[in-house]
Order: sequence, then structure tokens, then C-alpha cells
Amino acid sequence: MAIHDVAIKVDNVSKTFKLPHEKQASIKGALINLVHGGKRSYETQQALKGISFEVKKGEFFGIVGRNGSGKSTLLKMLAGTYMPSKGSIHVNGKLTPFIELGVGFNPELTGRENVFLNGALLGFNRKEMMAMYEDIVDFAEIERFMDQKLKNYSSGMQVRLAFSIAIRADSDILLFDEVLAVGDASFQQKCYDMFENLKKEGRTVVLVTHDMSAVQRFCQRAILIEKGVIQLNGKPGDIADKYLEQNFEKQVQSKDPKGEPRKDSSMFTVKNVKLKSPNGSSKSFSMRENVTVGFSVKNHSTEESFHIGLQIFNGAGAYCFGTNTKISNITAIKARSTNISLSLSQTLAPGTYFVTIAIMNNAATKVLRYLPKLATFNVKQETEDQGVVLMDYKWEVANV
Repeated sequence: MAIHDVAIKVDNVSKTFKLPHEKQASIKGALINLVHGGKRSYETQQALKGISFEVKKGEFFGIVGRNGSGKSTLLKMLAGTYMPSKGSIHVNGKLTPFIELGVGFNPELTGRENVFLNGALLGFNRKEMMAMYEDIVDFAEIERFMDQKLKNYSSGMQVRLAFSIAIRADSDILLFDEVLAVGDASFQQKCYDMFENLKKEGRTVVLVTHDMSAVQRFCQRAILIEKGVIQLNGKPGDIADKYLEQNFEKQVQSKDPKGEPRKDSSMFTVKNVKLKSPNGSSKSFSMRENVTVGFSVKNHSTEESFHIGLQIFNGAGAYCFGTNTKISNITAIKARSTNISLSLSQTLAPGTYFVTIAIMNNAATKVLRYLPKLATFNVKQETEDQGVVLMDYKWEVANV
């Protein structure tokens, strides 16, 4: 990639923190330790190890990882809050981080006063802030509270106001950390709309989130970080699948009767996943054509019984349907080897779909193994209707 096409270049970056073993709670304690020749001992924690990637100009880029994986440390280094212990980061353009929203707010000032204060920190003059004020308040959805002191706001209200101000920044590169976790459905939809606008404008955006639907909807590329290293770099759909698989498999960690940990991947084997229709089709189905999903399960664990769950996602990652044997009033499965068949009267709209299978404990409260995209099928384009599902309808138009 040519250097002028690169917005951010991260080259072999590592970050190590020193964690002191002794905590000095006072100056007196530190002096006593110094007088007695005491040396503080440290423990090193490596948050990131040899991270390398590039973000193109105009790209919507995702950073995904479980808590403690190192993704927030990486974002803070991109923002310049932390410096790398090793390696280099090159940012080509003006960058605005939305990481610790509300930094610079004064709790003793009103919401209105904080809008102008925060705007000044972003480089806007009073005239510019006056022109933006109504839009900022409308976006944050807190018009009735603007003349109250900020210390009386909920944390969610403060973050929404800070975010509404911050997105006015005129920057080439925007960094977002879990912004979609704030606010209700209405505010989140505004965030989605804003992301769509940023994509249309060709702005460079880096998004850190646990929301896999947002990753698949907005990001053109993403990386998955696990234990401080990039585990996967590529298509958002592949990243989302791996992330979900990691999270579900983490739940599976358990112990055998002797108290030894056992690996979940060996607990259950799912094989021979096949799809078929009444006319014998296995990959492409007509609209409203019944689909039967068949597969076999082998139980290698000490689980006495288990339940089966099945989910269907469309090509964009939207969750279309899900069920399990527990809610269908089927007795928990006890056999070591079982053949499963599920018949579906599908009403899916034309498009590509994926079948995911989950194996759960006998109460169906815990996922023991999660297997994404075990099968793929297509519903033929036989209508111009749009959406996720097909619905029967009848138009009535009366001219008056």
C-alpha cells in the first residue's frame, strides 16, 4: 500500500507496563523505604506484543477482542495517550479520539456552559458553537436538562452530551471506543446514522466494540486481538465468527470428576451437517420452501445430558431465527451418539443464510460448544420485496 494511501500505520508495536509489588500510600512511607535502602520490586505486564497493521484512508476499521485482550491499550496508543514500549505508530492526518468522553467537563457548570467549554477545547470559537448548539442538544436528547449543573446528570447523559459535542470535530481520523454502549435505542440509532454518514463522506474511522452486528454492518476490515497479539486480520464476518466462538468456548471451560480442567473442543463433535428440501435441493431453496437440517452429535464429555440449539443468520450477520430442544419441550439428550433433524417452514427473504449450532447443558442455561456457520444456503430471488422475512400482504388503494 502506498504511504499516501495510509491513514494509520502500526509497525511491530509492543506495550509493557510495570506493576509495583509494594504500594506506597504516603510520602512518609516512601521516605522510610528510601532511608532503609529499600528497592521497590516490579512485575511486568505485556499488554501488546508485536502488533502490526495498516488502516487505509477512508476505511472503516474495527478492533475486536475480549476484555483484557489489549484493544483499549492499542486505542490509547493510537490516540497518543500511551507511547509504545517498542515499535512505531504513524498517523497521517488530524486525529480525534472519542475514548474518555467528558474529559474537560466541569461538574459545577451547567450542561449549556459545558457545551461551550468543551467546544473551545476542540478549537471552536463561540460563534461556531452557537451555530452548532441546537444540533448538539437535539442529538444528545437532553434539552430539558441543559440549564442544570452537570453533577446532577446521570453518567449516560454526560457521555451522550460529550459524544454529541465531540462528533463535531473536523478531523481526518476518528477513534471510537464502545460509543454504542451509551444511551437507549433511539440514541444508538442516531449513532448508526452518524456512522453511515461518516462512511459516505469517506472519513477514516477506527471502532473498538463488542457489538459484532456493528462490526459487520459498518467495518470494511477488522482485527481480532487476543492476549496482546493479532489473532486474525480480515473480513468483518470472519472476525465476528471467531470472536463469538471464543466467547462461547470460554463458557465451556469446566472440570472433569477429578477436578482437572478439560477442553471444550473435545467435549462434543458435530458432523454430517446437511440441508435438504422436499425436492432434494441442498444449497439453493425456493421462497417458502421447507428446509430440513440434519446432523450427528457425539458426546465425549462427562455431561449426562444436553440440549441442542440452532440459529440462522443472514449474510449481513442479522439474527433471523433461533430455537433449541429445551424450549421445544424435548427431553435432554442422554445418548453418546445422536442423529438430529429439524424441519423448518422457512419464510426468509431472498439472500444467503448461515446455520449455527450450539450444544448446551441439560438446563439449557450454559453453552458447552458453539459452532458458527456449519452450513450455508441460499433463498432464490423470486420477488422484488425486501427485508429479512417474507410476509403475506394485500394492498388496497381507494382513490378519493
